[in-house]
Amino acid sequence: MDDTYTYDLLVVGSANADLVIGVERRPHAGETVLGSDLAVHPGGKGANQAVAAARLGARTALLARVGDDDHGRLLLDSLRTADVDVSEVRTGGAPTGVALITVDPSGDNSIVVSPGANARLTPADVRDALPALRSARVVSAQLEIPLDTVGEVVRLLGPGTRFALNPSPPAPLPPEVLAACDPLIVNEHEARVVLGDTGDGAAAGERSEDWARGLLALGPRSVVITLGAEGALVADARGTARVPAVPVSAVDTTGAGDAFTAALVRRLGAGDDLPTAAAYGARVGAVAVTRRGAQASFPTADEVARATAG
Repeated sequence: MDDTYTYDLLVVGSANADLVIGVERRPHAGETVLGSDLAVHPGGKGANQAVAAARLGARTALLARVGDDDHGRLLLDSLRTADVDVSEVRTGGAPTGVALITVDPSGDNSIVVSPGANARLTPADVRDALPALRSARVVSAQLEIPLDTVGEVVRLLGPGTRFALNPSPPAPLPPEVLAACDPLIVNEHEARVVLGDTGDGAAAGERSEDWARGLLALGPRSVVITLGAEGALVADARGTARVPAVPVSAVDTTGAGDAFTAALVRRLGAGDDLPTAAAYGARVGAVAVTRRGAQASFPTADEVARATAG
């Protein structure tokens, strides 16, 4: 174990309670459909990534904010159970964030998020967490917290720390944040928003490489574009590479992108190159979608090895 850093990964991001209902199909505007019993799971992109990385063996901490309520306690219990360091999780200021999630029979989901306490994670909180920030080999962030807070993370990064960003939900990014990303991790929709592209673009097979080149031109050191059933595309100054998907029968895709991202940045911190790290992320994400829930679905490294052997 490398003792240069206290943490393999510090995640700066959201912590939500996921309120999940299964539906036969998602409703149209003005329509009501009946669903399954309500299930409440610990979630949020930040907490999800922290739990997923810790399950894979990374020394992980989370900088986040939750409410002083039952949902906040649910999240803290889940994080501690996964062996995530919660000493930088702040409490209070607003109710814990909530994600309203519908899942159809194919495993696809639709999500609406009420940020709650996540919107109160401030640049001052980042400054207060400076020792932890400087003690992490990799720092990962998302956009379920204020963009100004992510900007403060970038400004305070230590010289040897790698920064990864999943801009979800997507928004235009300032140059200083883009320049720090190594990698910038986006799906197809997020890529379009970051690029300012609202059109249909070229054919799907050509568009991904074009998007990757366009994103790199904005300043990131590397880019990963997730492509669903088509796998992922990775790009840096050396070129682009395709990473194939791992075929599985999905039952719930909630949290799958967070599992992919956590595994990817975990392996980058351990020294893997970008295509190798992304391939590992694809394997972890594939295991996660075969289980229900977000954090409950995240596998250990041994489970990934057994499930994807051969």
